[in-house]
Amino acid sequence: MAEIIQDREFKFTDDDFERIRLFVSAHTGIVLTEKKKDMVYGRLSKRIRHGHFDSFSAFIDALDAGDEVEQEFMINAITTNLTAFFREKHHFEFLKNTVIPQLVKLKGNKKHLRIWSAGCSTGEEPYSIAIALKEALPDFDDWDVKILATDLDANVVAHGKAGIYRSDRIDGLDEKRIKRWFRRGTGNNAELVKISPELQKMITFKRLNLLQEWPMSRPFDLMFCRNVVIYFDKNTQRILFDRYADILADDAYLFIGHSETLFKVSTRFDSLGQTIYQKNMS
Repeated sequence: MAEIIQDREFKFTDDDFERIRLFVSAHTGIVLTEKKKDMVYGRLSKRIRHGHFDSFSAFIDALDAGDEVEQEFMINAITTNLTAFFREKHHFEFLKNTVIPQLVKLKGNKKHLRIWSAGCSTGEEPYSIAIALKEALPDFDDWDVKILATDLDANVVAHGKAGIYRSDRIDGLDEKRIKRWFRRGTGNNAELVKISPELQKMITFKRLNLLQEWPMSRPFDLMFCRNVVIYFDKNTQRILFDRYADILADDAYLFIGHSETLFKVSTRFDSLGQTIYQKNMS
C-alpha cells in the first residue's frame, strides 16, 4: 500500500509522487529525488487549495490527459529559480578581462558577438552579461551584439523581459554601475528599479525547453548555463553538453555553475578553472 505523508491537508501518496516524477522527467529532464517530496507537495497543494482540483490524483490526471494550462503550471511551479546580478563574480571578471579581449582579437573586423544565457531565470544573468560587455568594449557601438536568454519557466521569462526588479536586488552593486544601468522608481514604484532600455534591446527573451528542438542555428561565441544541469541525470547531461558543443563556435567559452562539472560528462571542452570551459577541437 502506498505510503501517505502524514499531517497534510491533502492526501499525497507515493503513487502520486511517482506519477509527478515521471511527468517532470519526461517533459523537462529534471530528476526529482525523494528529498524533493515535501517541496513538490508545497508548491502543488496551492493549486488544489485554490479550487482547481479536489485532490492530487485529479491534478495528475489532468497532466496525463494533456491539459496544457496545468502542464505549464506544473513546469513553472517545479522549476527552481535562484539568481542575482553578477552572481559568481569571478565569471564576469573573466568575461571582461580575458574573454572579451580574446574575442576582439579573434574577430578582427567582423565585429559581431552571439551569446546564449540558458536557464536565464528572471533575467539577472543576461543583464549582467550585457553590462559586462558594455563596460569591456570601448567601441561597443561598432559591434553587432545579441544575447539570447532562455528558460523553461514562462513566468520568469516574462519577468526578465520586463526588466523590473525590487530595489533590494541591486544591493551590493557599485553605485556608479547602478546609476549607469538602472532607473529607480518614484512614488508608488519607489521600491522598484528598471533596467536601462539600452541593455534591454540587446537581449531576446524566449521560453525554451532544452530537451526539445532548438530554433537557432547560428553558432554562439560564449554561453552561460549555470545551475541548470544539476537537475538532470548524467546521461541527459552528456546529451546536452554535446549539443552545446555543436552549437558553439570554435574556441567558444562555456560557463557553468559552481556545483557543476564536466568531469566524466563531456570531453569536448577544456577546463580553465573556476567552472569556466573552452570548446576544444578534438
